[in-house]
Amino acid sequence: MWPHLPQLFITFLGVFCRMDSVAKALEEVLGRALARGCTTVGVYEAAKSLNEDPDNVVLCILATDDEDEEDVALQIHFTLIQAFCCENDINILRVNNTRRLAEILGGGGGKQNGGEPLDLHCVLVTSPEESSWQDTALSKVKHFCSECRCLDQWVPVINLPER
Repeated sequence: MWPHLPQLFITFLGVFCRMDSVAKALEEVLGRALARGCTTVGVYEAAKSLNEDPDNVVLCILATDDEDEEDVALQIHFTLIQAFCCENDINILRVNNTRRLAEILGGGGGKQNGGEPLDLHCVLVTSPEESSWQDTALSKVKHFCSECRCLDQWVPVINLPER
């Protein structure tokens, strides 16, 4: 009746089993992007960057914690950003641990220089203008996103484990 069902199940199982390695790859990507100055942090800043140069964005990360699920305004922002990214072939991931994301981005306390809290709900990774940025960690994340899209999971969720 559904001859492709076993293959889809095997593909889904493989994607699920690789999530830990993808989370580690994502940490590497963010560390390298931060060192190169290739990150944009914040919903407003990300929207502005996406509007100005969407071809330069290689990854969009949407981050929430449990308490953010009830924030209707944030969910509307996410919906618009997701739609824009899908239309412009930008890989998207959802991360469910903003505290760990803050640690990876070097702001363990999640504060900006002026003491204001960082808006870690959206982080863009861009490609340096002088070269097309390719490394194995970024390739692993992109491949994971592509596999998830084949399973109709357009915005896969990654758990960033505590350290």
